[in-house]
Amino acid sequence: MVVVEADWVEDARQGDREALARLLKEVEGPVYRTAYYMLGNEQDALDASQEALLRIYRKLSSFRGEARFETWAQRIAIHAAIDISRKRKQTLPYKDEIEPSGSEGIKNSVESGGTVADVHEAIGRLQEAERTAVVLRYLQDYTYDQIAEAMDMPVGTVKSHLFRGRKKLKGWLADYKEGGVLS
Repeated sequence: MVVVEADWVEDARQGDREALARLLKEVEGPVYRTAYYMLGNEQDALDASQEALLRIYRKLSSFRGEARFETWAQRIAIHAAIDISRKRKQTLPYKDEIEPSGSEGIKNSVESGGTVADVHEAIGRLQEAERTAVVLRYLQDYTYDQIAEAMDMPVGTVKSHLFRGRKKLKGWLADYKEGGVLS
């Protein structure tokens, strides 16, 4: 997880262009990964992450510091991805892309062959809130509290979305335990 120094934020808010560039560079990767795992393809993720970074830049003066900068940036990334998804009226199908460029991809245990594409497809089938919670928890390593901040909802609701999301993923991916594939 990215750790942004509080003084970078304050310096950027005061007009320090170097601090602003450092801030945006620090959150660029996590913002892209969130957009990628929510949208399922590289082009939409690039569009959403570019939009999110622009929004972060424009709204930096309104950042009050009530949440960590990283979770505030993730909230913006989530909303940008949702906006792109709604604009394109997609049901969020996941392409057979193995790994987004410039990202670490899915955790090492599923980095081979079609497994990644099947996991992407399964994540894409989750409801929006479940998908967001799963992406932030298991692909971005956010804590429950950080996810609650990013999604602007109570921790208990986050836990419910994660529980339902894990249960669905477990069912959809159960065939891998037996050596099969998704149907």
